[in-house]
This record gives sequence, C-alpha cells and structure tokens, in this order.
Amino acid sequence: MRDQRRETKNFFIGKVGVGHLHPVSIQSMTNTDSRDVRASLAQIQQLADLGCEIIRVAVPDRETGEALQEIVAHSPLPVVADIHFDYKLALLAIKNGVHALRLNPGNIGARWKVQEVVKAAQEKSIPIRIGVNSGSLEKEFLDKDGRPTAEGLVQSALKHVEILESMNFDLIKISLKSSQVPMMLEAYRAIAQMIPYPLHLGVTEAGLGPAAFVKSAIGIGTLLEEGIGDTIRVSLTGDPAQEVKLAQEILQALELRRTGVELIACPTCGRCQINLAALAEKIREKTASIKAPLKVAVMGCAVNGPGEAREADVGIAGGKGEGLLFVKGEIKAKVPEDQLVDVLWAEIQNIISKGV
Repeated sequence: MRDQRRETKNFFIGKVGVGHLHPVSIQSMTNTDSRDVRASLAQIQQLADLGCEIIRVAVPDRETGEALQEIVAHSPLPVVADIHFDYKLALLAIKNGVHALRLNPGNIGARWKVQEVVKAAQEKSIPIRIGVNSGSLEKEFLDKDGRPTAEGLVQSALKHVEILESMNFDLIKISLKSSQVPMMLEAYRAIAQMIPYPLHLGVTEAGLGPAAFVKSAIGIGTLLEEGIGDTIRVSLTGDPAQEVKLAQEILQALELRRTGVELIACPTCGRCQINLAALAEKIREKTASIKAPLKVAVMGCAVNGPGEAREADVGIAGGKGEGLLFVKGEIKAKVPEDQLVDVLWAEIQNIISKGV
C-alpha cells in the first residue's frame, strides 16, 4: 500500500529528488524540434507552470546536442537527454550540462563506448534511465511466438542494469513500458522485487482521448497504490500539457499530492433540481489556474450533497432553485441558484487570500 512505499536507492536529477524518500514526481517530454531553442524553452516553461518537474528532450543528432547547452542553461526544469545508439551524443549531452540521460547501454555499441559514457556520467553524478519498451524489445527477449512479454521486458532491463553495475555505476532509474496495461503491470511488479533502483512508470503509446486517459490512470495508478513507482509520465498523442494535467489528477486522486483545486461534483440524477453541470463547469473554469490545494464540492441534491460539501474546504449543495454554501463543514448561507457561482467563487478567493 502507499504507506509502505517500496524502498529504493535515492538520488537527484537536478534539484528533484528521486526515490522513496522523495515525493513521486511528474515528467513529460517536449515535442518541439529540439534544435529550436526558443520554442523548446517556451514549451518547457508552459509544462513547468502546469506542474511538470522533470523534462525529457530528444537528441537525435549533433545539432540538437549542441542546442542542449542553451536549453539546459535556461530551463526551469532539470533536463533529461533522450539518446539512442550514438554514444557520442550522450557525451555531448553531458558536456552541455544535462541532468540525466535516458539511454540503454546495451544499444550503443562496444563496451568501451559504454565505459566512456559511464565515466563522464559518474564524474558529474548524472543518473541514467534505462528505458525498455515493448515496441522495441530486442529480438533475444521476444518469446517463441516473436511477441513481447512481461518477462522479456524484465530480462532486457536486467541486462542493461548488469552492464552498468559491472562498471560500478548505480545512479540508475528503470522504466518497463508497454501499451498493454496487464503486461506493464506484470513487468513492474516483477522487477520491483529484484532490484533496488527507482522506477519510472508509464503506459507507452497510450493514444488519444478517454481511452488513453483510462489506460494511463489504471496502469500508473494501480502501481502507485501498491507502493511501486518514483516518477511518472502519462504518454499521450499530442500536446504534452495534457500529460502533465492528467498526471496531476492521478497523484491527486491517490492523495499523493494536493496541489490546485480538486473539484467534487455528483453525477446528477432525477433528484437534481438545479443545472448542476453548468454550475460545475463554470467553477472548473474559474479555478483552473489556482495552485493552492483546495477541495471544492458542487453537489446537486439533498441526499449526498450536504455530506460531500461538508467534507470539502468549500462547497455548495443545491436544492430547488437554491443551494447551501458550506465552508469548512459549516453552513454559511442559503443562496439563490443564479448567485451560487458568484458566492462560491468569492468564498474561494477569500480562503486563498487568508492563506488557509
């Protein structure tokens, strides 16, 4: 359970602590052309404002590697360089100040090349994330039918870990991602019993819309509830801002983090006698930019409404054409329906202004 979080090695990526002694952190990845420093930094700042804590940047070529120097220098977040196959790009990224590498040592060639990277990383205490993906699993770890399995993901990760450990390197983080939630769960549960390193959680290639949200929430949320996981990324097609927002919601739902407004609203039924959906949407829009941890209830009937509203920091429970305003569990006022949003919003601002 969450109060028995799996113990791991602890270290820092920039100023962000990783491991069981630190809060679970949110990661995302830029989808700008990494050579476009201005666009990349603008997106990193946007993601930081939304609550992202670690950012990964693709480094496919030398030009991108050179751009890292300016990106790292001005980024509000620690930067992880995403490297595949070319050890020279890893060395360039380290030279240009990155805070961590995403690199599979078994995929960058001869052992001496790996040793060069490990030596440079050790000198600057730069962690390496081993990232195993079911879509690119090495042939030797595919099962007899040529398909990836949870066991194959684990064995691939252990192979890369063994390479780093043989060079006395242990600033290691591991991810075992699959687009299939059951495979992802099985792989993470297995490796969590085998190694002491922090785990980066994600359902890779989750896709678009509600289906992607559900897959990510179930996969990441299930493991976090079991005490497994130290950093997370929600992998969605499109705007990475959505990744950060959903990651925040997952952590908030599990009570691993309280930041921003948690909106509680009932699903509506035949007992509801106010336009609850419209009220809730207006409150959601008004509170979207609030960073303070606040629980707001917007309820629509006399059955569950008062109880939920009392449990929130502030809330309303509607009746026919009117509603009750609750503040810290106490009824503060009875308000006409057309004034509910304004009164609730005024009370929210009042609470925030007092720093409660």
